[in-house]
Amino acid sequence: MIKSAGSPLIVLIISIMTSCSSSGNKKQNTMKNDLTKGTYGYDVTFFSKNKISTIELKDKDSKASALIVPAYQGRVMTSSVEGAEGISFGWINYKLIESGIDNHQFNPYGGEERLWLGPEGGPFSVYFKKDSEQVFANWVVPKEIDTEPFEVVEQSPAMVIFRKDFELTNASGTNLSVGIERKVKLLNRPETENCLLMKLDKSLSFVAYESENTLINKGDSPWTEQTGALSVWMLAMFNPSPSGIVFIPFKEGSEEKLGQKVNDDYFGKVPADRLIVKDGILFFKIDGKHRSKIGISPLRAMPYCGSYDPDNKVLTLLWYSFPAGPAKYVNSKWGDQLSPFSGDVVNSYNDGPVEDGSVMGPFYEIESSSPAAFLKPGDKTTHIQRIFHLTGDAEKLTRITEKLFNCTLSDIQNAFNK
Repeated sequence: MIKSAGSPLIVLIISIMTSCSSSGNKKQNTMKNDLTKGTYGYDVTFFSKNKISTIELKDKDSKASALIVPAYQGRVMTSSVEGAEGISFGWINYKLIESGIDNHQFNPYGGEERLWLGPEGGPFSVYFKKDSEQVFANWVVPKEIDTEPFEVVEQSPAMVIFRKDFELTNASGTNLSVGIERKVKLLNRPETENCLLMKLDKSLSFVAYESENTLINKGDSPWTEQTGALSVWMLAMFNPSPSGIVFIPFKEGSEEKLGQKVNDDYFGKVPADRLIVKDGILFFKIDGKHRSKIGISPLRAMPYCGSYDPDNKVLTLLWYSFPAGPAKYVNSKWGDQLSPFSGDVVNSYNDGPVEDGSVMGPFYEIESSSPAAFLKPGDKTTHIQRIFHLTGDAEKLTRITEKLFNCTLSDIQNAFNK
């Protein structure tokens, strides 16, 4: 989600989209077999009817599936643990896609995992031209990560590899010759259990996938702190739930040494009844009813986070690659900056009404970023992200959160109860 955009951005987006039904409000055990909106099968059919080519990754031993659109930069639009009849986890902007509108600034198609590039604002932004004021009227998402397709270079039933080469110029006037390689792979049960470092109860259904996102300096000059550097920025858009909660663990320690525990003023201070900080975990409401965003700095960040939807008994986990040693992250704040490489690592956004009562989605996001890519010509860096959706008995799911986060589902579900 855009870090520093004001209400004009929301006005634009709302003008090219309308609210869509959230599949998060449909309980899995009541899903019908007629592929109603909210099911994975509905979304597969939707893209087919709109003549948009897709690639489906499928697990040979289960109904786990993921739907990818090459024309949208190889983004994972949605996934399911139960095939066509299962809940569709990704938020999709049906109205915008049906309209065929191609907006020159930004096309919010949705999707539960897309690749962007940082920084969005500041002296090294690739969303603003040199010497232009960093206000909404001048903000443009590069077409290469908005409307242009990625090339499919390799494909199998459970994996696909994309590639894209292009040129960008940042707000300081530095020309950047960029290469991107993106590999998306559906994870089977042994691979998933190996990633989570635990055995999963056989009664649980799940879909899991991993993306390897490689950024390459294809130019003749290095990317430096003086001329600017890019980062891999992954954004995951999901359907909200009335009782949904994002939970993000963080490193404990004094603010004198590690800084603030959470950056919670992206769009104004997050109300206390929507953000709880306790026992080394942040709990953040993702009900799609209040526009707000939080971020965690490199000194506080840990590589796992997730969300829980108690209405549908869906546990979502997100893992991202995180360096063992100190690293600098791009700062995406619009306008003048004192520290262009002091950005956050992991973020969560909850959609909600803006000043006029209009709603962008609703949806919620979990985002992860790579360190700033200070690359010499020909060098590359890779940011890996894994997303897991698990459904089933709450007692079986809570064993996972206990091992990974040292908290139960009850702790998460009741975090806001006084």
